[in-house]
Amino acid sequence: MLVAGDVGGTKTDLAVYSGRSSLKSPVARKQFHSADYGSLHAIVAEFLAGVRIPVSHGVFGVPGPVINGSVETTNLPWVLDEPSLAAALGLKSVHLINDLQAVAHAIPSLEDGDVVTLNIGEPVPYGPIGVIAPGTGLGESFLIWNGSRYVPQVSEGGHMNFAPSDERQIRLLEYLLSRFEHVSVERVCSGIGIPNIYRYLRDVEDIYESPDVARQIESTKDPTKAIIDAALDAGKNTPRCRATIEMFVSILGSEAGNLALKVLATGCIYLAGGVAVHTLRALREPGFMKAFTDKGRLSDLMKRIPVHVIVTNAALAGAAVYAFENLRD
Repeated sequence: MLVAGDVGGTKTDLAVYSGRSSLKSPVARKQFHSADYGSLHAIVAEFLAGVRIPVSHGVFGVPGPVINGSVETTNLPWVLDEPSLAAALGLKSVHLINDLQAVAHAIPSLEDGDVVTLNIGEPVPYGPIGVIAPGTGLGESFLIWNGSRYVPQVSEGGHMNFAPSDERQIRLLEYLLSRFEHVSVERVCSGIGIPNIYRYLRDVEDIYESPDVARQIESTKDPTKAIIDAALDAGKNTPRCRATIEMFVSILGSEAGNLALKVLATGCIYLAGGVAVHTLRALREPGFMKAFTDKGRLSDLMKRIPVHVIVTNAALAGAAVYAFENLRD
């Protein structure tokens, strides 16, 4: 038996698997609020105590660069290493992999019902595949065909410098440079980035917002969810929230296009992550693909790249796939 996990800055999904055939139906599964716990060990121990199923190995997709089996997680105050976690949980082995590496491992196993298509495109057989995932933070990875299968490659592209693509985004960058030492693309293209865009539109552009909605956003523990919900609620007059999501979608489209060019993702671009799922209605509007394809002399190439949104938890399944491919009793 195997315990697999998708560890995020907001939530941690855990599941017990008995074999690769059970990817769609794990033996047990539960979601936890990450910030309520002081460590990953505490979450996993509580989960295993509750399910009472003996497991021998653990594989966890975690946010941040995993170096020699250790990671200082981004957007969580945890330092993890494989031997310590295995000993604390009483497991034969624990493997930590980057969360976007986990998503990449799941890509070859995706089925039609796992994705929503934004652009059909003209996929090149065995072409590179890019993955970009706005969740609490922003993750990126890609896959390369090695002659017999796709091999995931790790990236920390979400921490590259934010590159504005128009004058409005330049003003957003200037606003954020006065508040942060380094403005990564994650600062504007993720769960932590959406409130930054909202504050810019409030403080600099002074876009109107319903007083009730503004008070709710200022008082809630999860302003990102409140902004998205208000923006997509047709019954509410929320100009600032809607402008926030429109700007976020444009930035995400541009960065997804940047990733496609960097790895020449003629196979496909996949979007993953909770924020992508929650803003799916906005992503299906023209703004995303307009920003994605707006690459000057290579715009025609961009129009031929398929783009899909993953609407299932690929990181959790991908952690299990990694285990079944790499662990042998």
